[in-house]
Amino acid sequence: MKRNVFKILCTGVLLGTTCVMAQTSVIENIRKNPKAPFSYAELSVKEGGKWEAGKYAGGTFKNIQELILPESHTDHSTYIRYEGIGLENNRIGYRLYLDWRNATDIFGKKVNTLVLPDVGQDGFESYHHDAPWGQDILKSGRTIGIGSYGRYDEQNDYVETFKTVKSTTARVYNEKGLSYATVSYKGWKTWGDAIDVDSKLTIFSRDRFVKVDLNLSNSISGLCTGIVAFKNIPVKQGISKNKKWAYLATYGNQTETKKDDHLGMAVFYPLDSFDKYVQTKSTHTIVFKKTKKVSYYFLAAWSMEPDGITTEESFYDDLDQKLETLDNSNTL
Repeated sequence: MKRNVFKILCTGVLLGTTCVMAQTSVIENIRKNPKAPFSYAELSVKEGGKWEAGKYAGGTFKNIQELILPESHTDHSTYIRYEGIGLENNRIGYRLYLDWRNATDIFGKKVNTLVLPDVGQDGFESYHHDAPWGQDILKSGRTIGIGSYGRYDEQNDYVETFKTVKSTTARVYNEKGLSYATVSYKGWKTWGDAIDVDSKLTIFSRDRFVKVDLNLSNSISGLCTGIVAFKNIPVKQGISKNKKWAYLATYGNQTETKKDDHLGMAVFYPLDSFDKYVQTKSTHTIVFKKTKKVSYYFLAAWSMEPDGITTEESFYDDLDQKLETLDNSNTL
């Protein structure tokens, strides 16, 4: 096993145990009040096994609060439970892949109770299949999924992810009314000089949206976000009355459940940071102006949620209401 495999946020055996107990307490408190709104952020890795040919063999999963990615880690290493950070509330769940893909995926929920602590415990691919709680519903492929971030390469017409990074450190936090994850990428190199990127993804104990805050060590052009593009699913754009905010959205049968269900996806972005819209082969891409800092929101709505949004009209009505809120208050 390579050095720096993982590091718990608290130091020392006693304080490390305290951290794990605190995370367990968060789960217990949510489950004691199953009808109450909640938010939850999770990071879980294996311990007690060993690295073999790029995969982590054996071991059991343990929730932690901070992780420095091992040099051995890549996609499908079986080291991180469901491959990344989990964010969840009563309505929906998301996961950010902690590897070079850096995509955000969607866990569709058929229940309004906490599910992430059990997801992926019974098998690395089990969450891709229908279960009483729901399942992974988005086929993100080689894209950034929904609302993740990368850099648009205009010359080659694709979104560059985090293939070349010196180090990546992730942390999760659970607070009253909200939960969030931070990811610090040191030495992200796309073309030219390497930069550092600090990201924060926050989910709240209400609605379905996640707020993304990005801070860069140097200004770059091409910083972008977007939504995976599917054939025959149209993309729509909306602009707020005072032209402060806009959204990019899709709605339709665009899940991998192989059922007659529907999924809406959207990204809300500030127009003063917007440069251009580009549709690559696989991604509806929002490219920002040259910047060191930007904040935006993304959300998904699955038709099989309990009391969820089940029609395209209702989905876009919801987006328009949120757009008006952003126009008036600059926040959701």
